[in-house]
Amino acid sequence: MRLRKATLADLELLQYWDTKPHVLEAGGDDDWYDWPVELAQDPPWRAFLIAEVEDRPIGMIEIIDPAEEETQYWGEVGPGLRAIDIWIGEEADLGRGFGTQMMTLALERCFDDPSVTAILIDPLMRNVRARRFYERLGFRPVGPRVFEKDECMVYRLERPAA
Repeated sequence: MRLRKATLADLELLQYWDTKPHVLEAGGDDDWYDWPVELAQDPPWRAFLIAEVEDRPIGMIEIIDPAEEETQYWGEVGPGLRAIDIWIGEEADLGRGFGTQMMTLALERCFDDPSVTAILIDPLMRNVRARRFYERLGFRPVGPRVFEKDECMVYRLERPAA
């Protein structure tokens, strides 16, 4: 598996994935991205990455610096954090270990920056499968929180000890 930067060439694929029931269910009530606008921007606080297996796109990762993110979705947070969202595009690619591989690469990417001390995620409270997945990866619950209209559980993963 490899991660590459998402580009405008991925627009149709991302819009298609956004119609998939399992992607919609994981996304909650928030509006999905305005992909033409988002892909045309490249702010220093965000990375949109396409996960590929044998050159076939299978999923998307978003990594942000929540202290710098323009909407302040995460509220007031200090420096040294990253927040991650991931999704797999096709139902046939679920349950094949791709999510674990994607998260492993994303975590490595985040912690390659020595200033990053921890990573945040916010799966929907009702998404028990995702919450178990993150817990298996070492994320620990911080507590429930409502983001816009979505009831989420915030998790945090500290930088591994050297």
